[in-house]
Amino acid sequence: MLESALPGQSVRARLGMRESVALMAALMALNALAIDMMLPALPAIARGLGVSHPNDQQYVIIAYTIGFGAGQMVWGPLADRFGRRPLLVVGLLLYALLAIGCAVAPTFALLLAGRAAMGAAAAATRVLVTAMVRDMFEGEAMARVMSLVFMVFMVVPVLAPSIGQAVLTVAPWQAIFGLLAGYAVIVLGWSLLRLPETLHPEDRRSLRPGAILEATRIVFTDRLAVGYTLASTALFGGLMAYIASIQQIVADAFHQPTRVPLVFAACAAPMAGAAFANSRIVGRFGLRQVGHAGLAAFLLVSAIHWGAAQGGSESLFLFVTLQGLAMIAFAFCSSNFSTLAMTNMEAIAGTASSVLGVTSSVGGALIGLTIGQAFNGTAVPFLMGMLLCGLGALTVVALTERGRLFEKLAIAAQS
Repeated sequence: MLESALPGQSVRARLGMRESVALMAALMALNALAIDMMLPALPAIARGLGVSHPNDQQYVIIAYTIGFGAGQMVWGPLADRFGRRPLLVVGLLLYALLAIGCAVAPTFALLLAGRAAMGAAAAATRVLVTAMVRDMFEGEAMARVMSLVFMVFMVVPVLAPSIGQAVLTVAPWQAIFGLLAGYAVIVLGWSLLRLPETLHPEDRRSLRPGAILEATRIVFTDRLAVGYTLASTALFGGLMAYIASIQQIVADAFHQPTRVPLVFAACAAPMAGAAFANSRIVGRFGLRQVGHAGLAAFLLVSAIHWGAAQGGSESLFLFVTLQGLAMIAFAFCSSNFSTLAMTNMEAIAGTASSVLGVTSSVGGALIGLTIGQAFNGTAVPFLMGMLLCGLGALTVVALTERGRLFEKLAIAAQS
């Protein structure tokens, strides 16, 4: 039988803070690798599987993300019933097997089905990382830990497209899926050796439909949970539009296809620094102040960038500079909004994490797909989409906080 934690035991009791953060980041990296390593391979996949319309290659990214979002609804209740560790083992094994299945898919339709299933398996890591951190921390402490995890995790998007490009220089695109399967096996071994159970026995919940519906009702009747999840969904939609479109933007709008990994890294790298800064300042200034300031900055940069692109003479350097600034602002919103959404969810952390994750992931993927499919050979549709996502997020946050932005309010007042 898999071990359970004693009352009061945390991951840190065995791992230490640094290793626990590293392991949580490694688990989250499964998703970044599965998405970002694909970017340089999208044209090759399209050619190899007979995809005729250029915008259809975006479905390789979107199918995974939709599966990733929908799968969270399954993993959350299971994690609240059986514990975090057993579900993590199952999710990682499925991820590895499905990655191999994608590598041998003979048609584009089967590849997309495999990608969706692979995303659903990987959803276990998103739900479980959030739930495990929530098991151990709350408030600003949780935001700080999540920021540290996010900071380490952000190294992956910086490197992943270059890794994918390197694989393509010596092997076909199918080898990328083999690499993903191998990585999942390594992380599985690490987890089995070092990760204890963080769910206390008294917090285990029933799988009865009534219990699940009651937990879901609690989530959807909590003002913070609903408001900050919808705001996160809008912002995630902008991020997904960027990921789905960046290969085409760099290759077709700026005519520099070989620089896709470099551009992606240049835009992603500042996010790691922003996540680290967030972990340092959130305890001092508060979740709301930092998150709201990040949202205001995201909206401002997006408006400037859209305006700059309207003239049609934007350079790749200017695009990378302004998009990098938008990603920095996004980093100050992301972990803080997720933490605010989970504020009142201690007793149902697994189910809450899954319900909120489904909403933000699937909703964000659909928003990103809508923006991405508008690609017309220029960056303008994408930038307009980013601006609209920022406006939508600001509107929702203002309604959630009843117009009292940037204030350090008592949590109880917002429940």
